[in-house]
Amino acid sequence: MAKVKMSKKATAIDMTAMCDVSFLLLTFFILTATAKQPEVIPVETPASTVQVKLPDTDLAIVTIGDSGKVFFGVKAPDVRIKTLELIGEKYNVQFSEEEKKRFSLIEEFGVPVNQLKGLIGLSSSDRNVKGRQIGIPHDSIDNQLTEWVKAARYANAEVNQQQLNFAIKGDAKEQYPEIKKVMDILQEQKVNKFNLVTGLRGENF
Repeated sequence: MAKVKMSKKATAIDMTAMCDVSFLLLTFFILTATAKQPEVIPVETPASTVQVKLPDTDLAIVTIGDSGKVFFGVKAPDVRIKTLELIGEKYNVQFSEEEKKRFSLIEEFGVPVNQLKGLIGLSSSDRNVKGRQIGIPHDSIDNQLTEWVKAARYANAEVNQQQLNFAIKGDAKEQYPEIKKVMDILQEQKVNKFNLVTGLRGENF
């Protein structure tokens, strides 16, 4: 008996709806994503196998770059504003509301207080030009880092009613005495617990 041949029909799937959904999702992620701010100073952190994450809130980071330059940053924008106000009172510097708003967008900086207004007025790209920021003074003659740490602690306690956590991010090539200076500044203010930022490596590295 002869087999009945079935006629082959071309199959087609309408992908219009799927494309619409894909573009909607892509648009959503682009609009809601936060662009990563460029680092004010590139730091090659020492390697470690420890996998402990830094706190997402109530955190300040002290970065030590080449030649012992020190940079400071606070995570929360509202705490940054309050910190700036306290520093302004300490050094008798008046900051406008626009300057406070612009400062709240700066994640990390490294200039003396007398250069802070000029830094705030720069664009993000100009602010991060290599060599533009000379670091926060932290020696025995002019220890402005101590005042920033103190102001940030008071600001976080007032704004968030929480104790501020600290992390030290030092370059792997930097000499230990420079990192110890920062540790001593924290310990002078009874901050004896802080995180050391490292880069993750494999256990068999």
